[in-house]
Amino acid sequence: MTKAMTKAAFIAVMMCGASGAAFADKIVISNWDGYMPPELLENFTKETGIEAEMSVHATNEEIMGKVTAGGGKGYDVLFVSSPFAEALKKLDLIAQLDPAKIPNLANLYPEAQKLEYDPGNTFSVPYAWGTTGLCYRSDLVSPAPTSWMDMLKPADALKGKITMLKTDRWLMAAGLKALGYSVNSTNEEEVAKAKELLSGAKKSLLAYDDTTFYSKLVSGEASLVHAWDGWCNYGIAENPAIKFVVPKEGSDMWVDTMTVTAASQNKDAAMAFINYVLRPDVHKWVAENILYKVPNQKAMEQLDKAMFEQYPNLAITPAELMKEEQLRDLGNGQKLYTQAVTEITFQ
Repeated sequence: MTKAMTKAAFIAVMMCGASGAAFADKIVISNWDGYMPPELLENFTKETGIEAEMSVHATNEEIMGKVTAGGGKGYDVLFVSSPFAEALKKLDLIAQLDPAKIPNLANLYPEAQKLEYDPGNTFSVPYAWGTTGLCYRSDLVSPAPTSWMDMLKPADALKGKITMLKTDRWLMAAGLKALGYSVNSTNEEEVAKAKELLSGAKKSLLAYDDTTFYSKLVSGEASLVHAWDGWCNYGIAENPAIKFVVPKEGSDMWVDTMTVTAASQNKDAAMAFINYVLRPDVHKWVAENILYKVPNQKAMEQLDKAMFEQYPNLAITPAELMKEEQLRDLGNGQKLYTQAVTEITFQ
C-alpha cells in the first residue's frame, strides 16, 4: 500500500469520513521524556503516513516558556498539565478542537468529559490523570503514613530519609493541603503559612527530587517520598514493599493533556494524532507502558486485572479521583508560588 493510500484509508476510518481534511506530511509533538511508548510515533506513521517528530520538554514551565516566546510556531501537539493548558488557552496559544475530527473522545470516562478547567474537552484532551501523595517503603516505615504531616513534621527515624517534589504547584500543594487550604489558593496569608511549614520541613529532607525519588526508595536511601501516583509505580515494579497513600487531608487531582497549538499549520493531522492515542488499544498500551491511569474508559476496561493487583493506585476510580481538588490556572497568583518555592528551596 502506498503512503498516499495509507493516509486516505486512515482519514476514512479514523476521521469518520470528514471531508476536506488537509493532512501534513509531518507534525511536531512536545512531550515529557518517557511519557509514551517509544514505538507509538513510529506506529502512528505506519498507519497514517503522517510523520511525527518528538521534541522533549522537562517541565511544564519549560514548554510554556518556549511557546509563549515563539507563539507556538514549530509545534503542533503539546502535552501539558491542565493548569498550563488553561493558561495557554487564555493566551490564545492553543486551538479550539473539532470533536468531529476526534471521534474517539467518546471513549473517555464521563468524568473526563466534564473537567472543571475545560468542560466538553473544547481545547484539551486528557491523556493521563491521577493524584499526588506519599510513596513509602512499608518494610521501613511504621506505622504507615496517613497525613501530610508525617512528611512535613516527621518522626526522628524518618529525618534525612524523605524527598519532596520541587515543582511549584506540587510542593506548595503539600503545604496548603496539610493546613486545610485549597491547592489553588492565591490568598497571600495562606500561601505564607504554607511556605513557613514547608521551610521548616526542609531540614528533615534528604533532597528535593522530581525524577529519581523512586530509585531512592528502591535502594533504601529514602524511606518516604512525595510522589505522583504513577511515578510511585516505577518503584513498586522493583520492590512490592513500596506502597502509595493519599493523605487524609486530601490532595490534588492532576490531568496531563494533549493540545493543538493555535500556530500549527497541521491542525487536522494533529487532531488525527490525538484521535489515534484515544483508540482503546493504543491508550491501553500507553497505560501498560507508563504505568499511569488513563482517562479512557474502554482502554482501562481492557487492562489485565493483574495490573490492578500489582499497582493498586491504578484501580483508583474516576469517582474517587474526582473527590480530590482539580488543579487550576492561578493567573497572576502563580508568582506567589514561584517566589515562595524559590525562597524555600534556596534559603
